[in-house]
Amino acid sequence: MSKEGPGIKISDEEFLNEAKTVIDKAQEKGIILRILGALAIHIHSEHTPRCIELHKSLGRLGEKGPTFTDLDLIAYKKQRKEVKNFFEKDLKFVPDRRINTLFGGKRYIFYHPKGAYYVDIFFSKLEFSHDVDFGEAPQKGRLELDYPTITLADLVLEKTQIHDINLKDIIDLIVLFLGHPVEKEEKKEAINGKYIAEVLANDWGFWYDATNNLNKVKNFAEKFYNEGKITEEEYKTVIERIDTLLKMIEEEPKTKAWQKRAKKGTKKIWYRPVEEVIR
Repeated sequence: MSKEGPGIKISDEEFLNEAKTVIDKAQEKGIILRILGALAIHIHSEHTPRCIELHKSLGRLGEKGPTFTDLDLIAYKKQRKEVKNFFEKDLKFVPDRRINTLFGGKRYIFYHPKGAYYVDIFFSKLEFSHDVDFGEAPQKGRLELDYPTITLADLVLEKTQIHDINLKDIIDLIVLFLGHPVEKEEKKEAINGKYIAEVLANDWGFWYDATNNLNKVKNFAEKFYNEGKITEEEYKTVIERIDTLLKMIEEEPKTKAWQKRAKKGTKKIWYRPVEEVIR
């Protein structure tokens, strides 16, 4: 999501504990923060040791690279001031004043006081190749649906919205689907396929990239199976769950906006070109 760096300077276990502590301390102050990305998938995989193992062994950041690079969080836009004070005054993190001034309406970046990692905080919406919207204010959005991370459905949307999806995101999705079934509603440790289908049914460009990316995940799952990196049962589980989601996406009635945009197809750019933040 943000520009890749050398990775965290502490162990994965320490990083995980620190991330959860940050969310807990914020919650105590009434600040809604949730974990995004690979770390969120890791947390949701703790009930399945094999998924934790694969998240590392498949080499999402290279065979000898770190599992994580930074701490990606999301908060509500209405709580920007509270978030700023929390990180600067309570946690003593160092703000990136240039980035926070330029992009403060959408995101903040803070550095760990001992340089162990940095924190990238987004507000209300992820705006990359496509938008993933969480709502504007506490009790009026999606962040309270899970803890300490965003929901599994939102994690799928976060990863599949990437137009130029890369290997680490594909591995994240393989791990996510291996550890979680696809359901038609919000359930603990299940992917709400109905919600994903509804979001994509209103946005042809997002639908186009997301469905293409899901098929790429299937292709890589087959590759990893052929290379002996995942078992036949694991391969079949991932394929079956992605196919279930693709079927739900296909069967969801499309809006007039989707249908209108579909007529133009790829003749007109359907995604937002993303420039990395340079720190």
